[in-house]
Amino acid sequence: MTDKTIQRLIRQGVSYVYIEDKATEDIVIESAVSEELRIEATQEIKEIFHEISNAGLEKKSFLLDKQGKKMGEIVKKLLAEIQQQPKQLSMLADIFVTDQYVFQHSLNVTIYSLALGISLQFPQKKLLEIGVGSLLHDIGKIFIDQKILNKKGRLTDEEFEVIKTHTELGFDFLRQHIEIPSVVAHCAYEHHERLDGSGYPRGIKENEIHPYGKLIAITDVFDAVTSNRIYRDAMLPHEGLEILYAGSISQFDKHMVEEFKKSIIIYPNGLQVELSDGRKGVILRQNPHLNERPVVRVLSEDDQPLKVPYEIDLKEELDTMIVSVMKE
Repeated sequence: MTDKTIQRLIRQGVSYVYIEDKATEDIVIESAVSEELRIEATQEIKEIFHEISNAGLEKKSFLLDKQGKKMGEIVKKLLAEIQQQPKQLSMLADIFVTDQYVFQHSLNVTIYSLALGISLQFPQKKLLEIGVGSLLHDIGKIFIDQKILNKKGRLTDEEFEVIKTHTELGFDFLRQHIEIPSVVAHCAYEHHERLDGSGYPRGIKENEIHPYGKLIAITDVFDAVTSNRIYRDAMLPHEGLEILYAGSISQFDKHMVEEFKKSIIIYPNGLQVELSDGRKGVILRQNPHLNERPVVRVLSEDDQPLKVPYEIDLKEELDTMIVSVMKE
């Protein structure tokens, strides 16, 4: 692949490709949504956010009304594909997210939220509300200075206070629209609230927080910490789950965290990984109810390719664990 070919793919919204080889040709890549839908949805979200962001205040409102139907259609397509999944959701998502973070994050949070909503047995109408609410949960960031939003280094206390206003800005923007259900506006308002009152913007607690706010709080944090950012590397998926479990004592709804773990595959088939003993390989298959300890096909030892790859089951080899996801 030449640089020119790669740049053309990126312009078309294709930011990664799968490579077939004999060592892994029998591994079936399954994804929560098709690559075609992921690309289409990311492009749509990007266009919607850019169009609204670049318009004047009055036109912003007009554009949101205009784009509302389009967002609903995106959510319906995503929901239809996710509901076809047999059980757990497999996310082999873009691991090179940089300038597209806000758009990719909005899409990932929507996919995770729909999967969790299905696991919690929400009816179809509520799933569609959760989907649109997730898609728009960060809409307030279009009102934030992009220099602060895209800063590479650590934010100052003052800059973080500015970032925090995106919840109120998003809520105020969305609630002005008759076509947008009030619960969708509250997704933007409450996704940073926490059960113990330590969240923002209002510091509300427990039953004061709408169920959608509690749900998106979980999916938003998980995707944020497991995505690569300009200023830090992504955490491993099981580390992201550990943050949620630690927070379920006081910050996150424990039942929702449990259901979230059941609803996703954190190390999807086909993902390249490095093990704690230095061996490298690819995820071969899953162990039911132990999604942090899958079966791995070992392809190299001591940085030397193996002529004959072999399998290890991390459910059996408890002293071995995944320590990194390989990005090359």
